[in-house]
Amino acid sequence: MSTISVSTKSVKLPDILAKHEDRILSDWIQEMSASVRRSDLIKESDLRSQCAQLIRLLKQATANEGANFQAPAFDRVRESLGEISRSRAQQGFKPSETAKFVFSLKPALFTQIQTESAGNAESLAAELWSTTELVDAMGLYTMEVFQKTREDTIRRQQEELLELSTPVVKLWDGILALPIIGTLDSARTQVVMESLLQAIVQSNSRVAIIDITGVPTVDTVVAQHLLKTVTAARLMGADCIISGVRPQIAQTIVHLGINLLDVTTKATLAAAFAVALQRLGVTFNRATQKT
Repeated sequence: MSTISVSTKSVKLPDILAKHEDRILSDWIQEMSASVRRSDLIKESDLRSQCAQLIRLLKQATANEGANFQAPAFDRVRESLGEISRSRAQQGFKPSETAKFVFSLKPALFTQIQTESAGNAESLAAELWSTTELVDAMGLYTMEVFQKTREDTIRRQQEELLELSTPVVKLWDGILALPIIGTLDSARTQVVMESLLQAIVQSNSRVAIIDITGVPTVDTVVAQHLLKTVTAARLMGADCIISGVRPQIAQTIVHLGINLLDVTTKATLAAAFAVALQRLGVTFNRATQKT
């Protein structure tokens, strides 16, 4: 019975929004602290415009569906909150500042509800509870969109860093080099293979050098990733040479029993480059100095 009572009383909210729209807007902006308003990130005029639009949409939605935030009538409210959340995530607002932007609407609404419900304790309690649930739902939705935007941004940056950390360098006509720095995992191996295979197709290279000088350690997992990359390159018609095999890495490979017998390995990139030139039939003659 109490739930039905709250839902019935909540239809007064659009009347309050319509009657005191300007006052609610003024009180809402005034309620925001300096950390929430962040004049260094958003103009005062833009902030006021966002608040005014949200109040108008809220007035329209509550006139049709009361305080049911999940109702279709609140689609435009959710859309507006989503745009605000995404823009604030990109502008550099903190999560708490974004949440307080919505929750600071409560005092402005409560003041007008108390005024309109003076002398009617039952109506006042019902309206305050209904409005609290509505603003809380708005705040939670805003934070969900904000968090998703931040996660998408971080994931996109990670993907860009992976691509930047695996550059394919053309050393000679028909010879590519792929220097790897850091640890190889499944996700990075996929990026490495895609970058290398795409470069092989574009340059029609016959030899690819995978340099692991910058790889701190080689264990069974890393070795498997290297072998997958070598196999994929061979399927594209390019022979692979692994360079940068330091004494510690060589000992680790032997200790783990990893089979690299069918893969050409060299201690330095220079040595691997010399082998690659030989496989292409390129020779150099040292020039003699004239006396």
